[in-house]
Amino acid sequence: MTLTFEDFPPGRFGTFGPRHVTRDEILAFAAEFDPQPMHLDEEAASKSMLRGLSGSGWHLCSLMMRMMADGFITRAASLGSPGVDEVRWLSPLRPGDDLSLDVDVVEARTSKSRPSLGIVKFKCTARNAKGEALCEMTSPILIKRREGAV
Repeated sequence: MTLTFEDFPPGRFGTFGPRHVTRDEILAFAAEFDPQPMHLDEEAASKSMLRGLSGSGWHLCSLMMRMMADGFITRAASLGSPGVDEVRWLSPLRPGDDLSLDVDVVEARTSKSRPSLGIVKFKCTARNAKGEALCEMTSPILIKRREGAV
C-alpha cells in the first residue's frame, strides 16, 4: 500500500530500528567523508571534547535517512524534499550504539500552489539504546494526495 499525504496526520508516526553501528563503519565513513581526528583516531578522540571515538554527525544523518527510507519513505508517494529545516547534534554517536528513530509529524498542510500534493514536516529523533537523544532533524517532505482528495 502506498502512503499518501492523508496517512500523515500530526502526531507520532512511529519508531524505527534498531540499527547497530560498528566501529569499522564509523571509521570507514569518517575516512571517506569527515576525516577529523575524533572520528578516526581513538587516542586523539579521547583528548577531544567528545572524550572518545565518535561517529560523524553527517554519518548519523545518513543513518537516519536510511532508517526513514526503510521505515516509510520508500512506501510513500514522496516527491522529494525542498531541504532540511534544522539538524541538531545532541550527543555523540558511539561504536556499538543501537539506534532507534522516533518520527513525529509536526505539520501537514496542502500545497496552495499545487493542491494535488501536501507538505508534511517531520521531526526525527535518533536515540541510542539508553534512550539518549543523539540527533534531531526537522524536514518537510512533499507527498502526493490521494486520488480524488483535491
